[in-house]
Amino acid sequence: MTTTKLDLTGLKCPLPALKTRKALKALRAGERLEVHCTDPLAIIDIPNLLNEMGDRLESTERDGDRIVFVIEKTQAATT
Repeated sequence: MTTTKLDLTGLKCPLPALKTRKALKALRAGERLEVHCTDPLAIIDIPNLLNEMGDRLESTERDGDRIVFVIEKTQAATT
């Protein structure tokens, strides 16, 4: 399974969610996206985005001010 890393540290709302959406659209079903954020609102925004898109949040980890999301792309890309 391919994992793509996306470093969004230092970006503020709504950029982490918007850039995560764009990155997920480029993936194929079954691939993973590992997103690194420091925006505290990402803990709300990213899961809400995934509920909207239908992709699966595999894990969320906090390390100080850094939040790491591991996401599995479950839906086929839409045009």
